[in-house]
Amino acid sequence: MARQTDKQPSVLRSIDWWTILIYLALLTLGWMSVCGASYTYGETDILSLDSRSGMQIVWIGTSIVLGLVILLLDDRFYDTFAYVIFGVMLTLLFVTIFNTHTIKGSRSWLVLGPLRLQPAEFAKFATALALSKFMSIYGYNIHQWKYFGATLGIILFPMLFIILQRETGSALVYLAFFLMLYREGMPGSILFTGVAMVLYFVVGIRFADTMLLYTPTSVGKFVVLLLIHIFSGAMVLVYCENKKDAIRILLATIGITLVFLLFSLYVIPFDVVFVQLVVTALLIGYLLWQAVVSRIRNYMWIALFALGSVVFFNAADYVLNHLMEPHQRVRINVLLGLEEDLKGAGYNVHQSQIAIGSGGIEGKGFLNGTQTKLKYVPEQDTDFIFCTVGEEEGFIGSASVLLLFLFLILRLIHLAERQPYRFGRVYGYSVLSIFLFHVFINVGMVLGLTPVIGIPLPFFSYGGSSLWGFTILLFIFLRIDAGRNLARS
Repeated sequence: MARQTDKQPSVLRSIDWWTILIYLALLTLGWMSVCGASYTYGETDILSLDSRSGMQIVWIGTSIVLGLVILLLDDRFYDTFAYVIFGVMLTLLFVTIFNTHTIKGSRSWLVLGPLRLQPAEFAKFATALALSKFMSIYGYNIHQWKYFGATLGIILFPMLFIILQRETGSALVYLAFFLMLYREGMPGSILFTGVAMVLYFVVGIRFADTMLLYTPTSVGKFVVLLLIHIFSGAMVLVYCENKKDAIRILLATIGITLVFLLFSLYVIPFDVVFVQLVVTALLIGYLLWQAVVSRIRNYMWIALFALGSVVFFNAADYVLNHLMEPHQRVRINVLLGLEEDLKGAGYNVHQSQIAIGSGGIEGKGFLNGTQTKLKYVPEQDTDFIFCTVGEEEGFIGSASVLLLFLFLILRLIHLAERQPYRFGRVYGYSVLSIFLFHVFINVGMVLGLTPVIGIPLPFFSYGGSSLWGFTILLFIFLRIDAGRNLARS
C-alpha cells in the first residue's frame, strides 16, 4: 500500500503543474483553431452544439474530467492492470477489423449510436503501459533476443490489427516506440539501420530515372550502393574498432567505383551499377571471411547489414511500383517531387501551403482566414488543422504553437528522467515519443515535408477519440510521476 506521512507531499502537490498549464494552453489554442477551421461566414453562434467548435468544447470538457479521474486513481493501478488494459484494447482492435462501418475507406471506427470511437487512439496508452510493465520485470535485458523479441511483439501486434483496419497512418505511429527503446539500451545500430533504410528509399526512388553525367547509370542506384559501401566501412571502424580495415574497405570500394566511372565517362559508356553490385558482393564476402578469421561477430552483422540494404532497396522499388495502391504510390511520388498532381494527391498539401503562406508574419486574425473560411483545404479542422494556425496567427502564432509543443516534450523528458523506477521512465519516454512523432509528421505533412498519412495534431485536431486518447496518455504519466515520492509498504 502507498501511505502518506506528514513528511510526504500530497499527490496534488506532487503533480507537475507546468505540464498541466501547457496542456490547458494547447487545448485553448486548439479550440480556437477548430473555430477558425470550421467557421462559416455569417455564423452567429460558434458555441452551438450543432457546430464543430461547440462539440469540441464538449470533447475538451470531458477530457479534463477524464484527466481528473485519472489523477484520483492510485498510480499503481496502471502497473497492476497494464496487461489487462492491453488485452482489452487488443480485443477491441481485433473486433474493429470486422466492423461493417467504413469511414473514408477505413474500418477503424466503432459506431455506437451517435458516438464514434477509434480504438487505435486508445491503444497507444495501452501499448505504452504493456511495454512499461514488461520492460520493468526482474532480469529484463533488451540485448537478449527473448526479451527484445517479446518487446517487438507488444509493439507489432496492435500495428498489425490497425493495418488490417486500413488505417496505415495510425499504425505507423507505433514506430515512435523505437525512440523509447533506444533510450532503454537498444543498440544504436538498429536505429541507424532504420534511418539508412529511409535514406535509401528517398534517394533511390527520387533519382532512379536520373542518369549520372553522360553514362547510362542511374543516380539513385549509384548513390545508394555507394552509401552502403561507406556505411559498411564506417561500421567496421565503430563496431569492430579496426581503423586499418575500415580504411582498406573505403579505399577499395570507392576507388574501384571511381575508376570504372571514369572508364564509362571517357572510354566505353556502360552502367556502373553492375560493377558496384560486384564490389558489394566482394565486400560482403570479405566481411564474412573476417568474421571467421578474427572471430569478431560484428563483422557478420555488418555483412548482413550490407546484404539487407541491397535486398531492401530492390524490394522497396518493387513494393512501390507493383504492390502499393495507386493513391499511396501517387502520395509518395508527390512527396518526392516525381509528380505534381495539384488536383489530386497534392491538392491538400498545395492548398495548406497557400493558407500558411497567406498568413504572413502576424496572420489575418481570429476567424479572418480566407482559405480556410472558403473551405479550400480538405480536412482543415482535423489532419490539416495547422494550416489554420498559420493563416490566422501567422508565423508568430505558428512558432508559438511549436514552442509550446517543444516545452511539453522537454518537460516530459525531465519528468521521465526523474522516475525512480523503470516502469515510470519507460512509460514517460513512450508518451513523449508518441507526441514527438505526431507533431513532427503532422506539421511536416501540412508543409509538404513528410508523407500525408492522416494522423491528428495533439490537442488541436477536431474529434473526441484523439483528444481523449492523448489526454489519457498524458495524465496517466502525470499520475505516475505524482506518486514517485510516496513511501511503499
